[in-house]
Amino acid sequence: MSLDRHFVRSVERSSLKTRYPRTVGRNARLGSHGSGGVDDIVVLRTDTGKVGWGLVAGSVSADQAVGRSVAELIDPGRGVRDDSLRGLDFALHDLVGQIEDLPVHAILGGHGPSTVACYDGAIYFADLDPDESPRGVPAVLADCAADDAAGYRAFKLKIGRGNRWMDRAAGDARDIEVTRAVREAYPEHRILVDANDGYDCAGFIEYLQAVADCGLYWVEEPFLDDAADLARLRQYLREAGSATLIAEGESNPELETLLEIAGRGDIDVLLMDVVSFGLTSWRGVMPRIAELGVRASPHAWGLPLKTLYAAQFAAGLGNVDTVEGVPGETLGVDTSGYLWRDGELTVPDRPGFGLPLT
Repeated sequence: MSLDRHFVRSVERSSLKTRYPRTVGRNARLGSHGSGGVDDIVVLRTDTGKVGWGLVAGSVSADQAVGRSVAELIDPGRGVRDDSLRGLDFALHDLVGQIEDLPVHAILGGHGPSTVACYDGAIYFADLDPDESPRGVPAVLADCAADDAAGYRAFKLKIGRGNRWMDRAAGDARDIEVTRAVREAYPEHRILVDANDGYDCAGFIEYLQAVADCGLYWVEEPFLDDAADLARLRQYLREAGSATLIAEGESNPELETLLEIAGRGDIDVLLMDVVSFGLTSWRGVMPRIAELGVRASPHAWGLPLKTLYAAQFAAGLGNVDTVEGVPGETLGVDTSGYLWRDGELTVPDRPGFGLPLT
């Protein structure tokens, strides 16, 4: 590669606005997630006129990059060369693609298919809003209907209402009611559930017993990470003859502990965030994950751009069966190279991430 002939001339900070199609409500731990937000990006320009950009994945200092060759900053086979450069992780991967006229998924090795299943990550506690006149289960079904019309064929339902927003028994009963209502309305769709650590192990197993005929694809972060509880959950699923997967690792992941638990067969899917954990970190750990027979699905909630990054990740590193979709749009970015059809996302062969700024 010719990366040693391109020198970074400038590092520019900017921001992009995300807009969701509706206000996204509460989950088991947090209040309303709003209707979008503003997030930082970094734009790298070289003395040869090449431009790469990406979401900021940590602290960024222009002094770390300006005047240095791209080859000094990133090894295309491994990722950024120094932890101090992690804030430039996505911008540097994009820049390599622009220089070499390669999509990021090819730089990552092209180990996965270019099309990946994508689930809807935006089904929150709409039934609880507004406080003065909660809309109930029909509100959740309305959100599912809107996202089904937008092309989603899999829903991840937030559960754990009894952790903070409702009496424990009433909240658990509502979780069951919502799960069963969505399954009845969408008998062919894949259903995942995410408790955001809003249960204890015994309570979560009771929930699973109540929805045993709903065919859940996976359960995500059912309770605070605990090796013994995850082993107990696995034993329950095995004895029940359930194919439901256990997904963990989004929140404050202690990687070595998670890998140890996964190695015992008590985690099926690892979920570290695509941006905050970082592409370089994922590249480093993926061989170990694959060796354990565990799948990956990087957490992408919050930004539609993170979904596109996750799809490039899936096509490049492989070992990914589905990625998290974030309905909405990112203003100022041309995302037209990505094909969205019937619950599947196909990455483009455009250079870098294939996302020109407009």
